[in-house]
Amino acid sequence: MGDDSGLWLLALGPAGAAALYWALYRYYRNTDKSHAFEHETTVDAKPVTGAEGKVGQVTGTQAPRIGGDNVKAYRHRVRRVA
Repeated sequence: MGDDSGLWLLALGPAGAAALYWALYRYYRNTDKSHAFEHETTVDAKPVTGAEGKVGQVTGTQAPRIGGDNVKAYRHRVRRVA
């Protein structure tokens, strides 16, 4: 009787691991509660509007840095939370 009494404890490990895996899978995947966007949502498409005006122009890449960057100003970029 002493040998069989702890056997259920050994079976509890893999069964608990399988139950935990299934619970986490169901929690994060929740496929039964997912929303089929393509089938359940209506989208009213409208014609594309806009202008063809030129905004700006970049010629060449001579400057090694972007003007006004704050890479080296560490204390200015990052502030301690009070």
